[in-house]
Amino acid sequence: MLRVMDSTDPTALGAPRGVADGGTEARLALRIATAPAGSAGDAEADLYRLLAPRVRRFGRRHLRDDHAADDLMQHVLALTIEKLRAGALREPERVVSFALGASRMTVTELLRGQRRRDELLRRHADELPVADIHVAPRLDHDKVAGCLERLPERERAVLVASFYDEQPADAVGRSLGLSAGNVRVIRHRGIDKLRRCVDGGRGAR
Repeated sequence: MLRVMDSTDPTALGAPRGVADGGTEARLALRIATAPAGSAGDAEADLYRLLAPRVRRFGRRHLRDDHAADDLMQHVLALTIEKLRAGALREPERVVSFALGASRMTVTELLRGQRRRDELLRRHADELPVADIHVAPRLDHDKVAGCLERLPERERAVLVASFYDEQPADAVGRSLGLSAGNVRVIRHRGIDKLRRCVDGGRGAR
């Protein structure tokens, strides 16, 4: 799990200064924090609905990828609700600031990981036997490699790490700045796209 600061600038996702930490979000967060863990499901759902568009917009702006923005949204809101349930936020009424800080920290880690991967690819591009990666016996390796190349970069990285490097989901998640659950979702989606591309000759996107 990424280390997340409890406070940040509440205007980071467009929240007006002086307003971001009050109002409905604060009241919902206090309900969740003071209720027995898991018993304020309606408040959690309402808080998720209010915060999700902001976090997703932030993800799209900085990650420039809809799938990555969705993953960011799920990760940050799950983390936020988990912290509220556990009473781990000193100031639950500042839940918007916490969510925005978590978004910023997560995006920073993702971009840092992307830069590391780009550097490794530049150093070792000639050593990566991409054409040897396969999903089943007797497949045309060139076709599989072509379909793999057409996958979005994040899905391709998850598949390569999972099946070529034989890394478990938690290790893949640490290297890519994702949760193990997100890795499994991305892996499933990538395998499905790859299979459809190979079977039908269609693009992987």
